[in-house]
Amino acid sequence: MKSLVKFIFVVIALVSIGGGAVSAQTYAGGKRPGNTKSLDDQIFKSILRLPNYGLFDHITYQLDGNTVILGGSVVSLGTRKQAENTVRRIPGVQRVVNNIRDLPLSSFDNQIRRSLVRQYANSPGIYRYLQGVNPPVRIIVDNGHVALEGYVSSRGDSNTMRILANGIPGVFSVENHLIVDNGRGR
Repeated sequence: MKSLVKFIFVVIALVSIGGGAVSAQTYAGGKRPGNTKSLDDQIFKSILRLPNYGLFDHITYQLDGNTVILGGSVVSLGTRKQAENTVRRIPGVQRVVNNIRDLPLSSFDNQIRRSLVRQYANSPGIYRYLQGVNPPVRIIVDNGHVALEGYVSSRGDSNTMRILANGIPGVFSVENHLIVDNGRGR
């Protein structure tokens, strides 16, 4: 039964490569807005609601007065411009600087993405970080270089994800930007 659940999870994750799935959000400065209706909160929610914002996309933002500076990398086509347009429509935002980078289309990188999802899905305790509508971990693959973004609950999980990513054939390097968060900071 457990292997059937893992198989279903892998299939869902692989489908999200081709389609859009909403994913976690990492912020410049490593903080998540609170429950107030602040400009930070509105930007956060608008990015999470992007229809093609997926597990393999990573968008950050900085708020400088009424100017929003978007950053990160996306693989989902159109997400870069859609993020800019969505944030621009938020009341109180006067200017948007879009520094989001479109990742190149690559069957080589897609193979690495599939292998990473399969590896994490088969690892007890790790697959939970890829589940749900807004999973807490994001996987960025750019020309064989992997960056892990988001939040995990322990340093051990962070290290395990880095080690597993390093073991994938074709991966040249792994940057581990995972933040250990026991639920207190976000």
